[in-house]
Amino acid sequence: MSEETGRRWGSTLDSVVVYAQGAVCRRLARGVLPRDGRVRVAGLPRTLDPGSLRARVLGASGVRVTEARVEVASAPLDDGAPDVLRREVERLRDAYAAAEGRRDRQRTLIAEVEGLHPVPPARKREDPHRRTAVDAWLALADFVDERLARLHARLVECEEELLRVEHDLSVAADRLERASTDAPSRHVETTVSAVLTLVGAADGEDPAEGAAEVELELEYGVPGAVWVPAYRLSHRRGDDGGRLVLRASVAQRTGEDWTGVRLALATADLRRRTDLPRLRSVRIGRRQAAPAPSGWREPPAGLSDLFAGYEAAGPRPVPASGSGGAVAGSAAVPVAAAPVPPPPPAPAAPAFAGPPALTGAPPPPGAVYGFAPEGPGGAPGSASQGYGGAPAPKAAPRAARRAMAPAAPGSAASAPPAPSGPPRPSGDELDYASLVLAGPEDQGPRRGRLFPDSSFDAVAGEYRHRAEGVAALPLPPYAVRPRESAGSFDHRFDAAARADVPSDGTWHTVAVGEIPVGLRTEYLCVPSVEEAAYTTLVVSNATGQALLAGPVEVTVDDEFLLTAALPTLAPGGVRRLGLGPAEAIRVTRRTHLRESTAGLRNNVTVLDHQVRVELANRLAAPAVVEVRERVPVTSEPDVRIEERDGWAVPEDGPGEHAPGTRVRRVELPAGGTAVLEGGYEIRIPAGKALVDGNRRS
Repeated sequence: MSEETGRRWGSTLDSVVVYAQGAVCRRLARGVLPRDGRVRVAGLPRTLDPGSLRARVLGASGVRVTEARVEVASAPLDDGAPDVLRREVERLRDAYAAAEGRRDRQRTLIAEVEGLHPVPPARKREDPHRRTAVDAWLALADFVDERLARLHARLVECEEELLRVEHDLSVAADRLERASTDAPSRHVETTVSAVLTLVGAADGEDPAEGAAEVELELEYGVPGAVWVPAYRLSHRRGDDGGRLVLRASVAQRTGEDWTGVRLALATADLRRRTDLPRLRSVRIGRRQAAPAPSGWREPPAGLSDLFAGYEAAGPRPVPASGSGGAVAGSAAVPVAAAPVPPPPPAPAAPAFAGPPALTGAPPPPGAVYGFAPEGPGGAPGSASQGYGGAPAPKAAPRAARRAMAPAAPGSAASAPPAPSGPPRPSGDELDYASLVLAGPEDQGPRRGRLFPDSSFDAVAGEYRHRAEGVAALPLPPYAVRPRESAGSFDHRFDAAARADVPSDGTWHTVAVGEIPVGLRTEYLCVPSVEEAAYTTLVVSNATGQALLAGPVEVTVDDEFLLTAALPTLAPGGVRRLGLGPAEAIRVTRRTHLRESTAGLRNNVTVLDHQVRVELANRLAAPAVVEVRERVPVTSEPDVRIEERDGWAVPEDGPGEHAPGTRVRRVELPAGGTAVLEGGYEIRIPAGKALVDGNRRS
């Protein structure tokens, strides 16, 4: 085994925590620690967020990780690389184009044959009339009919072939779209590895026997993973409990297949900021300079003269090109004479800052050449990576002196002045392992300076954009996103067994675990709206974890009943789950209104409403029925409403029900009946009347 092979360790994906959007993966790697302590762990996905990489040593307390960074490598695939789906799609596209071309050519031939018609010769004025050649006309018509019949038959075959190829192409394209993104794309394989530096010796290591094995744990975040909860409820009539199985619909396109991983589901937002706010101190007195950032130092003196010999060497030969515009050895424009291109506008993240003179504006007093404070509008020189902070050297290159010359009147006003102050490097700029040095060919402000390498972002940008597309997947029926149903709390659900979720961007159902819940069957009816009873399951959550909103498949006595929407159920909460009408519970409602007068001079109108509700249980088991009625409410001080006893206000609270709601619960034995009587009196002054009349049912 070579030294390079010994440094490259394989890894296996052990566990994944899926958040509302995105996931955190945990990989395990094991190998023999080399003498220099540098290890390369392969197998990381292409959508990896390099800023989220964490590594630590398991078990061996004497070894620790001092550096962890991400490297990307690309290599051409072998001729025998598996790319069956993509090649099949390309073949079907060529076949579809060929079939479409044959169909179009057939239509062209039909149009040409349809244009055949007899044309009589031109007759002069003095020529006598000639007889029409009927046989020739009929022969031409027979030829056209016979030819068109064959062409139309061939056209039908071409159209059928085109439809068949189009169907095969759509199926193959759909399979390619849904295929796992773990496979390499096209003919180039991109590998992402974590380069680690370990120091120390493992416990129990004997230098004479060789190095001991070390186990590493790598943790990183990836986008392109979502989940929604789903449930399966099993219940038996007459029992007070049931089995509620929590399942999750998981979709991911992270670039790696999750095979045999320990899965956990969390409602938290992975992109939420977790850093604590920093309160800057306020001092009264003499102004003090801000301290220099950690890991920053001033550039060496004479940095601008570093390329003086390179520019004095003369023009570089231009290689011959296929266009014939230049030949080898021809004179080229000197590098120093080339105009300095204006620096591009800085992105949202801090970019490298060159000398303020290169921005087209005179340098402010006390300005630095390296790091500069982040200015508004993303002006050049907002921040830098690497060396900076030295005063302007006296000897500057010719190109730089030309850039220092006064600019045009119009351009001076448009160029913002370079901000001054202490340097403010970002985290990427202090990551020295990922910095690259710009060569002498770079004529911009990065020449001879260190700046962050964006090659990884360029490679992973396409994969990340494609991975984040799973957030737009249509949800299953009755499904609710975890952040919408979780409210103000965050919870984590750990799957009981390992699961497999391929990276194909489609929904996959994973069983998480069984949750004990309390169940009881009750019947609910509102006779004033509909004389029918509805079956409901009263679900009570006695566990310490919340149940999120989502679809639930209800099974009663081992028979599938329906799929309903389960609302969010907090610990200790109780909710009703509707199962549809119950034909075995008969409800009848009868009302009677009697109007009379009362008072000293009969100045009060009394409207006596009597309500009679009859219930009949045709089930073979007792049934608990809750009957709901409404009494009128008033805001007039001279209108009184008196209710009859027996009906109560709902215990759920006024916010859960309409004003004036009254309930009454009754337990009906098997085959039994019950009669509920109630009502109310409305007393109003004789000069007033109810809206829409006094006699209303």
